[in-house]
Amino acid sequence: MKKLLFALVAFVISSSAMAQHTMNTPAKHKSKHKMSSMHKMQDCVMMKDGKMMSMMGGKTMAMSKDMTMKNGTMVMKDGTVKMSNGKTMMMKDGECVYMSGKMEKMPMDSKMPMHDKMKDKSKM
Repeated sequence: MKKLLFALVAFVISSSAMAQHTMNTPAKHKSKHKMSSMHKMQDCVMMKDGKMMSMMGGKTMAMSKDMTMKNGTMVMKDGTVKMSNGKTMMMKDGECVYMSGKMEKMPMDSKMPMHDKMKDKSKM
């Protein structure tokens, strides 16, 4: 009976200590972190798993219409990109066109299967 009572008291104390730890984090710090992570996400259209997706305000959804970027680059729903200089190309998986018209390859490290990550570490 003493062991059960001791375990119950230990559980209550540890639970309250963990609750105080999360509550002591200043609210100002939490919102600042949230804003900095939101600031990193830019609005863009991207090819993901063979489908065109648009990311607006941090929300990703299927691209519903052709879009024209600020520099005149046009991105079609099928992944065709017509640059402002007239050059036409097809987007590949992981490529992204920002609203400015700049095109980049998205970092794919987080989506790499675990066994591929292990292979990369063994090469180091």
